[in-house]
Order: sequence, then C-alpha cells, then structure tokens
Amino acid sequence: MTASTDRPVVSASVSTDGRDSPGRRWDPRDPDATEIPGERVSAFADDALGTGDATDVAHRIASGEISAAEAVEAAIARVEAVQGRLNGLQFEDFDRARRRAATVPTRGDAVAAFAGVPGAFKDNVTVAGMPLTMGSRAVVPRRLSTDGGVVKQILDTGMIPIGSTTCPEFGWTATTERLGGDVTRNPWHTGYSSGGSSGGSAAFVASGALPIAHANDGGGSIRIPAAACGLVGLKMSRGRTLGDPSTADTPVKVVNDGVLTRSVRDTARMVAALEQRYRNPRLQPVGEVEGPGARRLRVGVTIDSPVGPATDAPTRAAVEATRALLDDLGHDTVDFAPPVPRFFKSDFEDYWALLAFAISKNGRKQFGPGFDATRLDPLTLGLAQRFSRRILKAPLVLARLQASSRAYERSIADVDLVLTPVLSHQTPPIGYLSADQPFEDHFRRLVDYCCFTPLHNATGAPAISLPLGATPDGRPVGVMFSGARGSERTLLEIAFELEAARPFASVDGSPSARNVSIS
Repeated sequence: MTASTDRPVVSASVSTDGRDSPGRRWDPRDPDATEIPGERVSAFADDALGTGDATDVAHRIASGEISAAEAVEAAIARVEAVQGRLNGLQFEDFDRARRRAATVPTRGDAVAAFAGVPGAFKDNVTVAGMPLTMGSRAVVPRRLSTDGGVVKQILDTGMIPIGSTTCPEFGWTATTERLGGDVTRNPWHTGYSSGGSSGGSAAFVASGALPIAHANDGGGSIRIPAAACGLVGLKMSRGRTLGDPSTADTPVKVVNDGVLTRSVRDTARMVAALEQRYRNPRLQPVGEVEGPGARRLRVGVTIDSPVGPATDAPTRAAVEATRALLDDLGHDTVDFAPPVPRFFKSDFEDYWALLAFAISKNGRKQFGPGFDATRLDPLTLGLAQRFSRRILKAPLVLARLQASSRAYERSIADVDLVLTPVLSHQTPPIGYLSADQPFEDHFRRLVDYCCFTPLHNATGAPAISLPLGATPDGRPVGVMFSGARGSERTLLEIAFELEAARPFASVDGSPSARNVSIS
C-alpha cells in the first residue's frame, strides 16, 4: 500500500477571541454557565496509518502491506497538519525517524512488537540526539548524548519517535499550558485542556496524528490526559520500567513511565514488550494479556475523594454507569471507603514542593549553566516558596510517604480492584489552570481537581484510566481502576472486558476504529 498524499482533514479553525485568559472564570460544578469556543480536530486520513491502532499498524508493517517508511511519512504529515491547532509537538526529529524507518526488518524477519510504528517521547526524558527543556523557559535546550533506561526499553519495542511532545513546566500541573499562552489543546474540543502533564502525547494520539506515544506519571500525568482525551492510560507499578536519569535521585520514586494509546490491546502489548528487555524480579510478571480474565472480581467503588471536594455530575455518572456494567458482567461491586490518612494530602503537596525547591536551587547542576531560575513560572516558584516555609516537616513527610505502600496494601486487602473517578470534575477549559495565573489560585484549583491520582504514585501501586464516560456535550470522562502493586494483569483483563462491552469512542466518530481484526 502506498501512503496517500492527501493531508488529514482538520475541522474548522479554533476561536481565539481572548477567552483563553489566565485564571478564567469557570465553575466545574456548573460548566454550562459559560459557552467555550473551539472545534473538534481529527487527523485520521486515508493513508498508511488509516484508522487502526498501533497493533494494527505493526501487523500491517510486519505483513508487508505497508512499509515503516510509509507509516512514518503518514505520521509526519498528520502531525504537521494538526500542529497549528493542537500544539503538541515540542521538537521534531523527522529526518532521523525516516532513517530509522529505512532499517526496519522486512517481512519474514524476527521483528519487535511495534517495529516501524511511529510514536514520540515526552519532553522530559533523556533521548540521545534530542533537546530537552522539561517544558520550561528556564531550561536552555541542549542535545543529549545518551538514552535513558526507559527510552532504551521503548526503542527496543521498535517504536520510531518522530519527535518529542509538549508538557507543562516540569510536569507539575494537570494541563499542558505554559507561560504566555503556549497551550496544547484537546482534539475533542480545542477550547479545553488536553490534560497534563503528558498533554502533547495525549493530543496527538487522540487526534489520530500518532498511534501511540510515551507518557509518564508522577501524580496522575498518564491517567489525567487519558481521561481528558478519551484514551487508555496505564500507570504501572513502581519499578516495572527502568526509569530515567531525570528522576533517579528523587527520595520517593513517584514517577512511572508508560504510553498513551487508543486501545487496551496496544497498552497490553507495550507492557509485554517492555518486559522483554527488563523484568523486575520483585514484581509478579505481567506477561502477554490478550483478553478478559475468566475470574469474577470483587471491586470496591469510591465516588467522592476523602481528601477533595464532591465529584461533579458527569464524572459521578461515569463511575456509576461503569459499576452497573460490572454488575451486569457478573462482578461483585461493593461500596469502598479508602482509609487514606488525613495527612496524606499535605504530605504529597509538601513533597511536590520539595522537588520544585530542588530544581529552583540546583537547576544549573541538573540542566546546565544556561538554567535561569528567574524564568520559572509562578507555580514552580510558589511550590518552592511553600517548601521553604515548611522545610522542617520534610523528614516526617518523606518517612510517611515511604511507608504509605504498606498501609495501602493493607487497606485494599478485601477487594481485587478499586473503581474511582480519575479526577473530581470534568476537563476544564484552557485558562482555568493557566501557568500565567497567581500561584495561590492555580494551586487551589489543581489540588481540588487532582484528588484521586497521587495516592498510587506515593504507594507505587498501578492504576489505569479508561474512557467509559462522557459529558453532555460529548467530551470524554475517564474512570480509574487501581489494585495492589504488581496487579497490572488484572487491570488489563478488566480493561479488555469493559472495552469489549462498551467500545471506546474515537474523535473521528467511528466506534472502536482501533480494534481492526488482524488476519
């Protein structure tokens, strides 16, 4: 098959009427009070990538139906077509992607799981030959000389990166908005956030520009953009992947790497492929998961966070509908009140502040002599100042976060999995979490929004976001399943079962376009 020269069709232009203002007024409990301008953006086209998921593309490359070069060219064309409207590309690496595509093994040779499939890395991991800014104006881009551990793992799966994707400054926030209105938009509705911090990867995968992309999660940064953009986002157990030098020295290992996908099978295939390079002997192997499990599960259900505000109506409806579906499928659902310690919220916020303080003081050592702390955004500076005021609490905070894993495992011993929202309310519009607004406003909104996801980063437990809900106007709402450390297989099995029962919507309007049968 030869790639079509037709460019992807992108819907009408985005309104930029000034309402993307810092700290815009928007009530998450009454979202209909303000009309949000914007359009839906789809990059799907009649080209080598088609409408299939990454697994479909990999199979068609391996069979010889298309070449890796055609797949890469289609991805580059799609990214270029939507970049002006979504703004998900940080740095391009098109020429090297083309060279890599030319060396992908041909049909009949042993090939990696995603050999020739185009993707991208988030702009906060160590990729040889690529610049790195961590989404911050304070960091001068410099090309790196080595690949980090997880980058090597993902490259070994055969994925070909066409560049790096956008993230907010150091990944602190739940949207991909940077100073000066430099924002990444949601392809389902460009007036809304694509989530964060892996918002560039999410925007490109959801729009169809890429079939798969790297993401990572230090407080929800895989699961939040998955929920915002209607994707599958698995945050794996601590230690499941090799990690990156950028987070190697942190006292509590909250960051976990993975991918964002449009199908459960892509996520499961990536987990199995990553295990081929590195298998942590302290974790139960995941292996190849190819469909639902036979065992009926006991699932605890929590709708309101014990450390946040009440969940909004669309999110509550998504969780309740998922619970009803589980019951219909023969699973046993029970009300579940997670015994989260009263001090957990402030401890995680203090640790977050510690990391920002370390960057503000030691940025030159980590990012080179060009690092300029005066160019940090208000959120980073505000977090650093918070830590300065609370520095004496640091030893206790670290001790309690490091001990949280054991308490978490005991707390979920009576259930197989826990079902919750990903976030307390639906995805906010651009500007609500703007990087340009005062720290106090941003921080208050952020912690009220992200009151479910940080627990799994502190404890090292796995959790997955699935696009099983929607707002009244059709934007995605994610729900989250979590389990004990090492329970990724169970999470993937339930995800397969729910996807089959309620196929995920695609931004191009085709139901389950990703699940193309492979002959």
